[in-house]
Amino acid sequence: MVSGTKKKRFHFRSVVSLANRKLPVRFAAIVLSGSTLISALLGIFRDRLLNSYYLDTYPTGIDAYTAAFTIPDFLFFLLTSGALAVSFIPVFNQRLSTGNKKSAWELSSSILNLMALLTLVASILIIIFADPLVRYVVGPGLDESGMILAINMMRVIAINPFLFSISTILSSIQQALGRFILYALAPALYNVGILIGIGWFTNGINLFGWQVFEGGIMGVALGVVFGAVLQVIVSLIGLFGLGFDYEFRINWKNQGFRSILKLLPARSLDQGMDYINTIVTTNLSSRMGAGALRSYNQAFSLAQMPVNLIGVAISTAFFPQLTNEIAAGKEAKFQKTFRTALSTILWIALPVGVIAFFARGYVVSFIKNGGDPLISSILAALVLSIFANSIFHIASRGFYAHQDTKTPFIVSVVCISFTILMAITFSIIGLGVDGLGWAQSIGASIEVVALLSILQKRSKGKLLDKDFWHNTIRTIFATVITGCVAYSLTKFFPFMSTDDSIFMVFPKFCVIVIGSLLTYLLAGYFLDLEQIKPIFEKLKRSFTK
Repeated sequence: MVSGTKKKRFHFRSVVSLANRKLPVRFAAIVLSGSTLISALLGIFRDRLLNSYYLDTYPTGIDAYTAAFTIPDFLFFLLTSGALAVSFIPVFNQRLSTGNKKSAWELSSSILNLMALLTLVASILIIIFADPLVRYVVGPGLDESGMILAINMMRVIAINPFLFSISTILSSIQQALGRFILYALAPALYNVGILIGIGWFTNGINLFGWQVFEGGIMGVALGVVFGAVLQVIVSLIGLFGLGFDYEFRINWKNQGFRSILKLLPARSLDQGMDYINTIVTTNLSSRMGAGALRSYNQAFSLAQMPVNLIGVAISTAFFPQLTNEIAAGKEAKFQKTFRTALSTILWIALPVGVIAFFARGYVVSFIKNGGDPLISSILAALVLSIFANSIFHIASRGFYAHQDTKTPFIVSVVCISFTILMAITFSIIGLGVDGLGWAQSIGASIEVVALLSILQKRSKGKLLDKDFWHNTIRTIFATVITGCVAYSLTKFFPFMSTDDSIFMVFPKFCVIVIGSLLTYLLAGYFLDLEQIKPIFEKLKRSFTK
């Protein structure tokens, strides 16, 4: 009996140790992109279920559900989210590179305790002030029943900033140490929790024959919280074998902790500005009729999927290496690594965005059976933001690796203020929900151009060299050719109103995507793109063998 228990325990430790291995940067990028893809597919399935159940039959309810997320997410992004990761990792790695593990674990514990305390207070405040927040900030255009539902849902989801802050800090430790597998698993589990909410909690919850919850769309909100709990659990498991020495106190004297506190406000406000933009678009779209809020949210989520798959995944994988090279004083090596990451993002994001534009009817049909003209139209307006936001993640990390969070913040304040002004203006002149999408695309493009220009100027023109620009121009040319083929294929295989089944849509979508990507690879081969060479060399070796 004892020996069996030991074997089970050993097996569990072996699996976790295997999952917690340090990964090379390229393999880490693949793992992150793969996990993001899985999470995105689960998200598509989640949204397809929600839209099928509610978008046509109960648009007020689905708008209320969407609005309920806004303030909890805003406070999470403001206080923790990526702000902590990009501020924490450079300082944490600096301590480890000098062999000061004690200081590294002290600052980790201090940050964890401080953020848990701040977000717990924020969660309590959301519960108290949910009513005015919905009525006057995020959902003034909802009818009374929608407002009441959104208020109740927001109070349920209010605990998420606290749970997310814990999992984010624990995941940042794993990310800093190059452990990406369990870190990458967390977002997928979050969607699993929501799917459980849709599939089970909406039917009500019975405990020992006593109905403790009646069900309905409120069950989805419970699933959201359950998904956040799953994230915390997998993040705790990811600490196994890392030697994390937790202390239940905030060490204000730790220099690393104080350094993070100095870096954190600018990045936190930067994140907050991004989400103020989201609050404004939520407010504006809530006034554009039932279902408009959800339609914009769905189009924006679709546009963000390739950004997360490409920009976030690749930038996250490269960021520890960039910070290590700066910490070691290897500026030339940093510039080369940055160019590699940026070129890779451009090489993948450009064709994906073009295909998404021409095949948007098919893309929307994956989250809404039979498609939706309004969501498709908004997605078309947001396509430019796919390129810009994908590049943004590596451009901003170029500053964060140098422990400069102020410059991206100033750029964000200017660009996002301009974006908000455009969104309001476009709404007033009658461009509708599409106008919100165009505002996001234009603002994101201006922001990324500004960030790259500043980085280039600081490097005295060395960061983005001639080879980079020559390869980028060839990539754009290959993308134009791919766009022509994608357009032609969508005319041969048009999305029809009768395509109301995934089995009818998916084969045609695959033909369009595969045909377009093959064209892109061939065009890249003849244009001698640097990213294409290794692919064809490996294929050649495989055929030779």
